[in-house]
Amino acid sequence: MSVQDYYEKDYYAELGVPKTATSAEIKKTYRKLARELHPDKNPGNKQAEEKFKAASEAYDVLSDNDKRKEYDEARDLIASGAFRGFQGNAPGGGTAGGAGGFDLGDLFRNAGGADGGAGGIGDLFGGLFNRGTAGGSRVRARRGADLETAVTLTFEESMNGTLVPLRITERGTCDTCHGTGARPGTSPHTCPVCHGSGLITRNQGSFAFSEPCQNCSGTGSIIDDPCPTCHGERTVEKTRTLKTRIPAGVSDGTRIKLAGRGEPGLGGGPAGDLYVVVHVRKHRLFGRSGDNLTLTVPVTFPELVQGTTLTVPTLTDAVSLRVPAGTASGRKFRVKGAGVVRKNHTGDLIVTVEVSIPQKLSSEATKALTEFAAATPDDPREAITSAIAAKAGA
Repeated sequence: MSVQDYYEKDYYAELGVPKTATSAEIKKTYRKLARELHPDKNPGNKQAEEKFKAASEAYDVLSDNDKRKEYDEARDLIASGAFRGFQGNAPGGGTAGGAGGFDLGDLFRNAGGADGGAGGIGDLFGGLFNRGTAGGSRVRARRGADLETAVTLTFEESMNGTLVPLRITERGTCDTCHGTGARPGTSPHTCPVCHGSGLITRNQGSFAFSEPCQNCSGTGSIIDDPCPTCHGERTVEKTRTLKTRIPAGVSDGTRIKLAGRGEPGLGGGPAGDLYVVVHVRKHRLFGRSGDNLTLTVPVTFPELVQGTTLTVPTLTDAVSLRVPAGTASGRKFRVKGAGVVRKNHTGDLIVTVEVSIPQKLSSEATKALTEFAAATPDDPREAITSAIAAKAGA
């Protein structure tokens, strides 16, 4: 990605959030988009796939406080018109073209330290430009991109943990040309304009400014006969499969980080990270609240009045639950240790009993219900009835 590509991308617009959005708002919005646009949900839909990749790229920057700060600073500085020398227009209307341009890596190197301000905005721009180090090496080591994929588990798999295969599509070194970009049997030659540096230096008064060489697009080499596989790009899309264990007790929407399993680094740089977003299917009986499982059990009116013993299921077996006489509909009972099992904690099963109201009654049932009502003349709404009568008499 070039500096121009970087600042022209509006990651806030990709996610549909304002620049003032909090980390929680960004996370919530991204998860919603990821569920809607994921390739598994939109097979064969290239537009949805591209939007998914764009949203993931935006979230990778905006979810990291350091990356987000650097990104905001970069766009604000370029939008102000402070930097010249790159083709195209800076955001905010500032013209980015000109006779000469700032070498952004050099500009921020002094602000961040001798090595380009590692961890700061100088390091960010230096990486994007493939800037050389003080030793004169043209290609500097750069960390590989972070990747993201998603898996869908059954409720039981999320409770017990499982081993899942992950199919990852990424850009990797072309196997035909081994990363040279040239047709096998040929090789690139050094750019005669920049002499392999990838940069052109212009002197303006007391200052020297650098910009990418237009002749070789900043690569430092010219490919006369491009590779028929990668067409001179040096990399191609590759698919790899790996397996990872999803821990027991994982919840829907959890984002698991697999360090170093992302895209390979460039120039000897470290690989990026792989993030696995977990989606969990709903269970036909159980719900979940934190580490507790929830279950609603229908009961009859006589069972609540007279009391009963219920047999209720858990994820592993069944337990007996005593419902005392006079229990109200909606009361909750706790079954200790029958919830989500984690490494250092186990939740409970929360059972709610709810009276089941029959939609039709036989003549015998209707007669019995009428006799029951006559035998229990107490008004269950006495307080409300008294309040109404008091207002009527006022």
